[in-house]
Amino acid sequence: MRKINTRNFRLATRSTPRDVNRRIVLNLIREYQPISRAELARRMSVRRGTLTTLVRELVESGIVFEKGTAATPRGRRPTMLCVRTRGRLVVAVDVRSGRSSIALSDVGGHMLAREVFETPASPNQLADLVACEVARLLKQHAPNGAEGCQGIGVVLPGMVDRKTGRLIYAPRLGWRDVDLRAAITSRLGMKVYIESAPIACALARLWLEPEATRSVNSFAYVSVSEGIGVGMVVNGEMLRGESHTAGEFGHVSLDSSGPECVCGRRGCWEALACNAASVERYARKLTGATTQEDASRRARKATFPGIEEVVRRARGGERAAVDALVETGGHIGRGLALIVSAFNPGRIYVGGEITEAWELLEAPIRDALVAGTMPGRAGATPVVPDSSLAEYRLLGAVALVTAPGYAALAVG
Repeated sequence: MRKINTRNFRLATRSTPRDVNRRIVLNLIREYQPISRAELARRMSVRRGTLTTLVRELVESGIVFEKGTAATPRGRRPTMLCVRTRGRLVVAVDVRSGRSSIALSDVGGHMLAREVFETPASPNQLADLVACEVARLLKQHAPNGAEGCQGIGVVLPGMVDRKTGRLIYAPRLGWRDVDLRAAITSRLGMKVYIESAPIACALARLWLEPEATRSVNSFAYVSVSEGIGVGMVVNGEMLRGESHTAGEFGHVSLDSSGPECVCGRRGCWEALACNAASVERYARKLTGATTQEDASRRARKATFPGIEEVVRRARGGERAAVDALVETGGHIGRGLALIVSAFNPGRIYVGGEITEAWELLEAPIRDALVAGTMPGRAGATPVVPDSSLAEYRLLGAVALVTAPGYAALAVG
């Protein structure tokens, strides 16, 4: 049960039951499309006539459309219903500390165009650049321009206040207390949604791939990239915490004598298992460096490859690369043990470039997870890689825009 927040609530109105039922119908169509009216009625345990007005309203709004008929052994062929994605567009922006991405997608997460750019030094410069790129993408790929765009989703490597849209702190960008949502909105006059990358990625799993999460009510999404963040879903709702910073497991120290993290502490999970840590680990094994700092210095001097190349070499059987990623897998598993012990999710998804070498990571992750949790079922928590390797954060940005249209209505 959910306690009514008497400091922040909405009163139910005469139209509330109708709005709730329409949202239920929309979600059933989204999850089981193509679906007939008769099947909808069966799943809702109501008479078909009860749905007539609700379905008609969704079709007239353009959100749902009729897609042909289905073959049946006898009787009238039923007309099938689907959620419309064509012509309903979203701009997705994935901000990282080095190179960022911007894409034009439909509301179903199908990418229509994508560009990569160097991340500007300041938030205002980023807002200017995003405004220019959005205008160009819509001009080139959207017949109706901004009219068909549902909004802009921006994912960031840091903590975000969901209500205000302010970036609280992004250590790898060096930005604090930034109202990036207002900056982009003022330049484009469009709806803008801002969120931390792992929370956005969890939303993508929840709303863009419902068949993947239908069997579990609570799951965690762990983003392993330039940093490490965790998005947690409890009973179909994001767990954000009192000050919107829940999930910052990346800055929990696993080794007080470990390498220094960008947050200033030592031995954080992020400092041990992020992409840069894996590259430096590879450099240390390849060059014979004795410390992480020495490995980092040698990696810079020798212009060592990025994580994608390390993964490619590991999959090709290069011993140093294999050993580096196996060690990283152990560190990832140690962090996952914290999540399992604190949160007990039904499943954990891991996203990031390193997951392309999942065949090397899976065993050390599982071993460290089992070793770090109490004996019993917790250690058996399923851990699976995100299947959308190239677009996992952009899909998160798309979900920021699309999810509010499907979410349960707040009535108290």
